[in-house]
Amino acid sequence: MLRIGYKASAEQFTPTQLLEFTCLAEDLGFDSVFISDHFQPWRHTGGHAPYSFAWMGAAGARTQRIVIGTSVVTPTFRYHPSIVAQAMGTLGAMFPGRIILGVGTGESLNEVPAIGIKWPGFKERFGRLRESIVLMRKLWTEELVSFEGEYFRTERATIYDRPDEPVPIYVAAAGPSAAALAGEIGDGFICTSGKAPELYRETLLPNVASGLQTSARATDSIDRMIELKVSFDTDLERAREDTRFWAALALSPEEKMSTENPVEMEKLADALPLERTVKRWIISTDPDEQIEKIRPYVELGFRHLVFHAPGPDQARFLRLYAEQVVPRLRAAFG
Repeated sequence: MLRIGYKASAEQFTPTQLLEFTCLAEDLGFDSVFISDHFQPWRHTGGHAPYSFAWMGAAGARTQRIVIGTSVVTPTFRYHPSIVAQAMGTLGAMFPGRIILGVGTGESLNEVPAIGIKWPGFKERFGRLRESIVLMRKLWTEELVSFEGEYFRTERATIYDRPDEPVPIYVAAAGPSAAALAGEIGDGFICTSGKAPELYRETLLPNVASGLQTSARATDSIDRMIELKVSFDTDLERAREDTRFWAALALSPEEKMSTENPVEMEKLADALPLERTVKRWIISTDPDEQIEKIRPYVELGFRHLVFHAPGPDQARFLRLYAEQVVPRLRAAFG
């Protein structure tokens, strides 16, 4: 069954605006909403970075059925995993069956300025992520947890307010190791659209499958979620221009990873030509064209599609997409 989600762009809008968009998304029939957890946004001018856990509580209270998740939290530097387990346990207890924790290895933009660390290499970041998942699940299912790992420790710790079932953990991946981790111990897998087709077909999804095989789990035992970058409008030029705010997405991983200041990130992004910023987005005025450009992702096995639109008028996007594209998606792919 296809699930349709909305990306609440925390880097672009105020928390109050995001709440209104989320309520509208629920009214229009969207199944889920995912919010980023940034300490700093991609750009300084007009940027925002609300505290995701506080916002999720407000969103849960304002809505009735929509599933609310993070995309993504790094439970390894700014946050100790026990604090993330406490926060998500509380949310899960308040809104049972409606909370998802999306996690990843992190970006220096968020972690370095907040706590003044030297940004470690991938090996350490990956090890911390794996260990944090194990610890959080123990805290959701056990009492008086004394944990001693390579990176984290607890001493007779108990989460007192938690859901009956552990909060699902989705692992974000842009490379083979994290993808395999998603398959091995995740409840879901997260990635984003707009990259080389070979990355999904030859690296990410095969490694998810390898991880599932390692843990002897069924192929359909985890959710495969993708954030689809779409700019859909009746005016093609407007749809193209809307991508400028998110020009940082077109920067190379090396450019982004080495930049820890949103002012500098903004300068790098603003220097890019429009022809480069549009490459990460599915841009069109034709709903059938949207379907055909989304089709390859669905055929690869992604069944949870979370749509991220770059424009300033999110209500316009949500209404247009719900009216013209979403019914076609559900009809085409179930």
